[in-house]
Order: sequence, then structure tokens, then C-alpha cells
Amino acid sequence: MGKTITTRRVALVILILGLAGLFAVQTAEAQKTKGKTRLALTKYLMRGINQPNCAALGKQLKETPADDKAWEAVTQYASLLNEASYLLMDDGRCPDGTWAGAAKTLREGSAKVLEAAKAQDAKEAQAAFKTVTGACAACHKAHKKKS
Repeated sequence: MGKTITTRRVALVILILGLAGLFAVQTAEAQKTKGKTRLALTKYLMRGINQPNCAALGKQLKETPADDKAWEAVTQYASLLNEASYLLMDDGRCPDGTWAGAAKTLREGSAKVLEAAKAQDAKEAQAAFKTVTGACAACHKAHKKKS
């Protein structure tokens, strides 16, 4: 009888731990798909903020920005990417360390683009932009659904 009770307890503990693990995985999936209280799905933040601003920043930095207006555009795009790095961590969206690390790298890389834009240093801005795109690639490799 003692073995039966112990076996049942072990089985119950295993079941509880398994369900807790399943819940944690489902919670992580939900958190990267949508925040806990905000309505915007993460994919819409990506489509509406990250993708267009990253593409526009890349286009601006293909060559040395020609004038103050072009540098202002670089500043705008990098600023919005920097803000997005905070949004991606906010409201429980972050499911893991890969996501957190990529958001931090996005924040740091976009800040370096901003510093370079202030100095109108195209070479530094272009190097920092590679950090930005590297952050995106690292997170997408781990989290973006394959089509």
C-alpha cells in the first residue's frame, strides 16, 4: 500500500510539472504574439513600425546622406526603431532571452545610428545599422514563423 501511495504522488507531481511546463510554453507564445493588456499584435508592430523604418533607414544609408534633410530622415527612422525596442519588451511581450537580447541589441544599435547621424558620420551609421539588422535577424531566426 505504501508503494501505491508513493507511486501516485510521484505520478501526480509529474503531471503537475508537465501541465505547468505546457502552460509556460503557451504563455510564452501568447506573450510574443500579443501583449498582456495592449491590443496591437506584435506582427502589426513589426509591419507598421520596424519593417518600414528599417527599410527606409537602410535605403538612406546605402550612400552617404546628401544633406541635413537626409540626415534628419536617418534620425527619424533610427529613433522609431529605438522606441520599438522598448515596445517589444513591454507588456509581457518578451518570451525568452533571445528576444530580450535582440531587443537590447536593437536599442543599442539604433542609438549608435542616432549618435552617428548627429555627427553626420555615414561610415559609423552604416556600421551601426548592421548591428540593427543583426538584432532583427537573430530574433526572427528564433521566433518568426516559417512560411
